[in-house]
Amino acid sequence: MQRKNNILKSARSGMAMIMAITVIVIMATIMALSLALTTQTTKKTVDLYIYEQAILLSKSATEYALLEIAQDGPCSNINTLNFTPDLDGDGNPDYYDINITMKYIYEVGSNPCNAAKTYTTVTTPEQNGSVLIDVTVSVDDDSITSEPIRYFRRTIQKL
Repeated sequence: MQRKNNILKSARSGMAMIMAITVIVIMATIMALSLALTTQTTKKTVDLYIYEQAILLSKSATEYALLEIAQDGPCSNINTLNFTPDLDGDGNPDYYDINITMKYIYEVGSNPCNAAKTYTTVTTPEQNGSVLIDVTVSVDDDSITSEPIRYFRRTIQKL
């Protein structure tokens, strides 16, 4: 009798070992999936943050371009502005590259400055004295984003 009882105990111990290994494998799979999702979420969060900051920088760059045009006077010679801002104030430029291109809009024959400058002409008096501002904010730094980020913004502003 003793022998039979011993065989049953060893069979239960073997079954417990198989169940423990199964639980460990299932837990390892769940942890690996959790780690992969966390990595993807972090990457997407950083990319979204950089993109949102690029949108805000494009709005600020438009205002900066208008300020430069206003400081240059009515016959502004500014057609492009390119800069890399220092947002954190450490003296080193950040990873954003901002390019601003401006086209001036005047009615045919009412250009207050020389016609030698590059202007876009219009035929309606409502559009006379405006500027078309194209702002491109790009980030190509691989150490910060998983893919290049580029944001383009076009606005028409009255002078």
